[in-house]
Amino acid sequence: MIWLQRKSVRRAMRIVAVLLSLFTIALLTAVPVLAGPNTPPSTLDPKGSNAATIAGLFNIVLIIAVVVFAIVEGLLLFSAWRFRHKPAGPVEPPQIHGNTRFELAWTIVPALIVVSLFVITLQTQQKLDNKGSSEPINVKVIGHQWWWEYQYTDLGITTGTDLVIPTGRTVNLEITSIDVIHSFWIPQLNGKTDAIPNHINTSWLEAAQPGTYFGQCAELCGASHANMRIVVIAKDDADFQAWVAAQQAGPAQPSTADATAGQQVFMTGPCVGCHSINGTAAVGKVGPNLTHFGSRTSIAGGMFENTPGNLIRWLSNPPGVKPGSIMPNLHLNPADIQKLLAYLESLQ
Repeated sequence: MIWLQRKSVRRAMRIVAVLLSLFTIALLTAVPVLAGPNTPPSTLDPKGSNAATIAGLFNIVLIIAVVVFAIVEGLLLFSAWRFRHKPAGPVEPPQIHGNTRFELAWTIVPALIVVSLFVITLQTQQKLDNKGSSEPINVKVIGHQWWWEYQYTDLGITTGTDLVIPTGRTVNLEITSIDVIHSFWIPQLNGKTDAIPNHINTSWLEAAQPGTYFGQCAELCGASHANMRIVVIAKDDADFQAWVAAQQAGPAQPSTADATAGQQVFMTGPCVGCHSINGTAAVGKVGPNLTHFGSRTSIAGGMFENTPGNLIRWLSNPPGVKPGSIMPNLHLNPADIQKLLAYLESLQ
């Protein structure tokens, strides 16, 4: 009878071990799937040195957590089976109080795990502090409700929504806010950095290959927090230099009747009070600089793709499509919207 009980216990332990192993394998193999091409941007799919360092730390913590989970759950299931209720036997089971070796083990081992994680985390932070040495680009990042402004301090460029960077080069970021606390986060390129009014936090990023990388404000900042998005466009050096040259040039002059009429609507209406266009009378600082608006990939703080349809929708009623938008509904008539559309699209 005792032999049969022991055999049953061993069989149960083998089943538990197999189930836990399958669970662990399934969890670990699911990690790459979570970062697939059809999913939102993820730290698990790094495209830059910073993000790769962060992902490496995450993977180490994940493996340790899975191993600890498997051991603890295995012991719980084994204990539930081994010491399950049984009919009373003729002999009272041995009464055990504590086990010095086990108690030392479950005190020392977690302590060693915590110390190891502390050391690994410290090493990761040191790596994140070590910037690359390849001709850095300096950009001041300013958070607004609810869009991002980028000032390339060495290049004399001010733009919004799209952050264009060269691949393989360090981009130094000075991050601040003009209103409330925001948080600048591009999961595939770097970790989160808070944007705090009247304070500058520094960070840096580096893209390994050309592409478009999306991010998000990671600090609850008001009604359109979820619509405060980040678009980073990494270009190879030749394309980046071409972009710089185009941005440093003055705004394109209207070449059609509608664009000329749209310029007139812009310069004589309320638009000029909030937006700026280099080399013109528009010097507003409330909204994004629109000097090369037509070359941007997105509008409304990254909420919409920059297409004629979306721009018409935005100009018709900004607060209606982006809750809390500081840009008011100007009640523009359809004819003026079409003229503004032609003018803004011409600002390449």
